[in-house]
Amino acid sequence: MSLNQEQKKRYRAIGHDLNPLVTIAEKGLTESVLAEIDRALRDHELIKIKVNLADRDEKKAAIASVCEQLDAILVQSIGHVALLLRQEDKPNPKLSNLLRANAKR
Repeated sequence: MSLNQEQKKRYRAIGHDLNPLVTIAEKGLTESVLAEIDRALRDHELIKIKVNLADRDEKKAAIASVCEQLDAILVQSIGHVALLLRQEDKPNPKLSNLLRANAKR
């Protein structure tokens, strides 16, 4: 699934105030980091992750690997921070960043 510009703009607006929940550091994309990103996506649907890898190509590869393995969509990547989306069938209204953003409107 790809996003059109209007959807990306909406998700970026929601993600603007979010803080990164998971950091990918020197050891790279380990099973435990991947599991934590999966849990965060399940709970929150829209999350930021921080990728502290020095090489730009490694950073892009790590983000692409997360998206591929967890069936997530990259909404935006700026510097070391990536905004990821994976919509759930039955999101938790208390945790979902998407539902909470809609409730504020």
